[in-house]
Amino acid sequence: MTPNPIARIRRFNRAVTSQIGALDQSFLGRGRPLGVARVLHAIGHFGSDISIIRTRLNLDKAVLSRHLKGLEDEGLIRFAIDPKDARKRHAVFTIEGEREFAAYNALSDAHAEGLLERHPRPDALLAAMDLVASALTADQLEITLCDPQSPEAVYCLENYYAELSQRLERGFDVSLSCDPEAKDMTPPRGGFFVAHSDGLAQGCCGLKGTNKGYGEIKRLWVAPSARGLGLAQNLLEACETQAKSLGTTLLRLDTNSALPEAARLYEKSGWTQIERFNADPYPDLFFEKKLQI
Repeated sequence: MTPNPIARIRRFNRAVTSQIGALDQSFLGRGRPLGVARVLHAIGHFGSDISIIRTRLNLDKAVLSRHLKGLEDEGLIRFAIDPKDARKRHAVFTIEGEREFAAYNALSDAHAEGLLERHPRPDALLAAMDLVASALTADQLEITLCDPQSPEAVYCLENYYAELSQRLERGFDVSLSCDPEAKDMTPPRGGFFVAHSDGLAQGCCGLKGTNKGYGEIKRLWVAPSARGLGLAQNLLEACETQAKSLGTTLLRLDTNSALPEAARLYEKSGWTQIERFNADPYPDLFFEKKLQI
């Protein structure tokens, strides 16, 4: 008999709980349960602002206070008042706390490496993990304006180019396309947006400024694990909002019929198909949208 979906999810939950040591009283052998270790990690990962730590970990205020008091008693943190807002408190690492954070990171990295080494298909395992993580954190995705030459932007663009190379019949060579200059995708001409989930880039979209009376949407890409969650729509809207703020009232874009999901997104988002407006050798579908400012 094929297990039903609920049974499969619960099996997955039990496996993860066991694998990560969620029930251990000494997580990774450091003498603290996972909950306390997660708070320590959050301070190093998200910063010292206690309100942000609580939000990131989705912890009850009393539970977080208890864990922080325990870390203070161990001499791993000290409390401080925000110099700009006396209502805010910070949990700041002591020297010993920084050492403990580094020790947990090293052990966690080794644990993750061991899991990948034991699996016969590590790439497939990572893809499955990315899919689950994206599903569980869909409401935590953050879209931010960034430098199109930053490491996270380059990561997204390289993945975008690689996917085009696989999906387009003639492949894809970025040197042959109308690749926008970085300065055209930064304010005050345009903008480049990257979506993040817990620090991992999950997608991108650029607004290219031109001197032709319109702006262009370029390089819209979403990681396979994050597709179907509305992220492409959100990235597109971020670029449209940026265009409005810069006074741009007309946008254009191009795509290829080998990417039918892209064409469906644009049609659903109020874009109108038009005649070719550039000499780029790769696109065969062209759209524009008038913005209401």
